[in-house]
Amino acid sequence: MEEKTTRRGNYESGSDYVLEYGRLRFSFNEQDFCQRVEQAAVRLGLVEPGLTPAETQDLVTLAVNGAIEEPSSGLGDHIVRNWEELAGRANQSFVHWVRRLVFRGAWLDQRVKEGELDIVFDDRRQAFSYTQPDQEGAGISLTREPSWSRVTYRP
Repeated sequence: MEEKTTRRGNYESGSDYVLEYGRLRFSFNEQDFCQRVEQAAVRLGLVEPGLTPAETQDLVTLAVNGAIEEPSSGLGDHIVRNWEELAGRANQSFVHWVRRLVFRGAWLDQRVKEGELDIVFDDRRQAFSYTQPDQEGAGISLTREPSWSRVTYRP
């Protein structure tokens, strides 16, 4: 009997930013990474879509460095002022969740690209979800993320 082994590829859109987890290495171009970081911050409730370049840069600095030393926008100042609320415990901090959502999004995109997942629209929920085509379209569950809407940035 021939054993089927699948080697999962690593997500790559460029080489400006790199996230590694175990054997996985995901590399991003600047635009891709910035968009993913902003989307993560929106999903976590800290910001509304449509950030300025300076606001996006502060979020990227936070995601990469884990802190903002010199804010370049009102959002950066807001993050510094609300740091206690955002820092939390290591695995529950805002930074942890931004990184996790960026990684998860790239992981899901790579699985779709490799044919391991399909994207379907659920009319009932009015939302997209992922299914496994090799398991008769069984959906996958994603860990629900916390919300930082109590400290939402409002310019």
